[in-house]
Amino acid sequence: MLDRVRGIPGHRLGAAAYLDEFWPYFDRLGGRTLWKLERAQSFREPDVPSWVAMAQGDWERALTLVEEMRPAVTSNEGPDLRRLRIVDKPITPYLQWEMQILRIRVEAGEKIRVLPVDSIAYLESTAELPEVVILGSLTMYEVLYDDTGILIGARRVDDQAVLDACRAQLAELYDKGEALLSYFDREIATLPPPTVTT
Repeated sequence: MLDRVRGIPGHRLGAAAYLDEFWPYFDRLGGRTLWKLERAQSFREPDVPSWVAMAQGDWERALTLVEEMRPAVTSNEGPDLRRLRIVDKPITPYLQWEMQILRIRVEAGEKIRVLPVDSIAYLESTAELPEVVILGSLTMYEVLYDDTGILIGARRVDDQAVLDACRAQLAELYDKGEALLSYFDREIATLPPPTVTT
């Protein structure tokens, strides 16, 4: 079902409208699970100082700024956060950078697993899987980005049968994934600083 999300009717929202709508749903989750599927290997986050430092080739500053983000990352209360990060090789500079943040998120309580892109090849015969956020049984978003990897909005899908099927499939893929920390230690921690080309 995840591979069919793009063809399912939904309500299109711009970036600001998506974020304005997302947080009230998030607040209503309580102890229910928020699922997130991350598929693309590169995004642009020009509003995040650490990403900017990485993109400018200053890896040490990027790491310092990532560490300064730690106090803001907490999941002691609220929903059960579960993220599946699809990974491909070679590791992109973005993914190497994002993994530093995901490691902190795991240490703060978020449940994150990693799955190699080969494991989802059967779902990608025509296109890559979309970026998806599922907020319990409340709603689901296909998160949208422009060709350069900047967030431009989302499509909200309210069809309960679709939401349930996507949540079940994402949970199944998540169960096949590797714990992020073991993946990080083996594949990310030993990498040299990323080479960023502009």
